[in-house]
Amino acid sequence: MSHYKPYPAYKDSGVEWLGLVPEHWQVKKLKWLASLQSGDFITSESIEEEGAYPVYGGNGLRGYCTSFTHEGTYALVGRQGALCGNINYAAGKFWASEHAVVVSPYESTAVRWLGELLRAMNLGQYSISSAQPGLAVERIIDLPLPVPPEIEREAIAGHIDRETARIDALVEKKTHFVELLREKRQTLITHAVTKGLDPNVKMKDSGLEWLGEVPEHWSIKPFKVCIDFQEGPGIMAVDFRDEGTPLLRVAGVQGRWATLAGCNYLEPDKVERQWKHFRLVPGDLLISASASMGTVCEVADEAAGSIAYTGLIRLRGKKSVMLRSYIRSLVVSSLFSTQIDLFKAGSTIQHFGPIHLSQMFVVCPPLDEQEAIAQHVESETLRIDELIAKSERSVELLKERRSALITAAVTGQIDLRETV
Repeated sequence: MSHYKPYPAYKDSGVEWLGLVPEHWQVKKLKWLASLQSGDFITSESIEEEGAYPVYGGNGLRGYCTSFTHEGTYALVGRQGALCGNINYAAGKFWASEHAVVVSPYESTAVRWLGELLRAMNLGQYSISSAQPGLAVERIIDLPLPVPPEIEREAIAGHIDRETARIDALVEKKTHFVELLREKRQTLITHAVTKGLDPNVKMKDSGLEWLGEVPEHWSIKPFKVCIDFQEGPGIMAVDFRDEGTPLLRVAGVQGRWATLAGCNYLEPDKVERQWKHFRLVPGDLLISASASMGTVCEVADEAAGSIAYTGLIRLRGKKSVMLRSYIRSLVVSSLFSTQIDLFKAGSTIQHFGPIHLSQMFVVCPPLDEQEAIAQHVESETLRIDELIAKSERSVELLKERRSALITAAVTGQIDLRETV
């Protein structure tokens, strides 16, 4: 934001979090600018997906109903829950629920200026600690605010609208690009493990409607013929210890390599008696039984000797049948996820397990082709992952810039009087 200029003169605001403010600005308590009033109770049965009037709760739009409590443009503050203190906006006729605090200025003012100023103040820090955090409105209304003349409030609001719209458009564009990259990544993996790398290879019907054609010299085999699998044991919390043999949890299988993040520990002697056949060895692959996780993780020295908890499934390729590197690609492909989706069809399963894996099929190329496919997938997905990481970092920087711009504008760090 180096192209923005500060105001020519500043004064001490007398407010610790605010510091200096432009010399001609005032500092007023919120209660002298606006009232803060919770909305009205509404039952969940009264809220529909479509309707005449939007219903706003503590986290924004909840749905629609047949009547309204307010008309106009207002800033809304979340009153309860994890996002306590967050800011949303409502315009026109709408229903504000009891979980939203409606900010009603006493005189005409730039609503966007006031809402973004409240956002910059991080109102969530004034919540009442409990199982369900609640906003301490009586404390918030006594908070001092930096208040510029009304013409500057309008200029600040207008500039925020224009600049955040521009930044939001860039964020949307880059986010869409990331989605396309993820789709490309998935398509690349699935094509490699179901069609191979030779575009001129002779194909045959797989005999499976959801799979289609595969290379003529490849085999279609049951999952259990190619891959040995074992779900971790169900172990009660009473067996957890402060130290001993690590018990891997889902938190430890989020990346390429298994870690001890979030793990529990078990008594080594009891492991030796009851669970030693579950011990992991270097090279084991782990997947989560969550039907939506879609990642595969490998055991290295850090996690070797540990036990995978229930909900984690250990995979090992059958010798001379399927390579570990190929399995990595196989279980994150649509070949794998499509079969899981078929099991889910018409049911409410959220997880899969050995019983499902034992009914699945895999495409089994010769070992030399498995190795070539694995190397191809590794190199190509690495390139795509680098682009994804770069794009996601760019989105983070844009969001940081957006936040910094708003804070600088509403606290007087930058002079926007000539930007109208």
